[in-house]
Amino acid sequence: MKSFREELWFELPARRAFVNITGQLEGCLQKSGIQEGFLLCNAMHITSSVFINDDEHGLHEDLERWLEKLAPENPHSQYRHNVGEDNADAHLKRTIMGREVVVAVTRGGLDLGPWEQIFYGEFDGERRKRVLVKIVGE
Repeated sequence: MKSFREELWFELPARRAFVNITGQLEGCLQKSGIQEGFLLCNAMHITSSVFINDDEHGLHEDLERWLEKLAPENPHSQYRHNVGEDNADAHLKRTIMGREVVVAVTRGGLDLGPWEQIFYGEFDGERRKRVLVKIVGE
């Protein structure tokens, strides 16, 4: 069995954003040479996420509105975590959206459904963050 590890780095100019990273993960898979196995991709920061969904602008707007209703950024004073920080909402949004995805690798490709894409979700941007890619298999 082989294993491959790479880090993707992000420094987004906005506090919140969704970035389609499917192509970058396919590039990692090609570099790995692994044909059959699994790809793990996880956010290495507690205010960002990796998740699978459709790459549709309206859906992304709906996700943003839904997350903001569940964990509104303001007022910052509503959160006990926000002592010297203002990102408690980002921690909650990450919890809702998840830390990682695991995708099967079949015949050298990501075994995704017809509309599935992999996204990096940023909830407290404007600073450098990383995502781990680990691929294992043969």
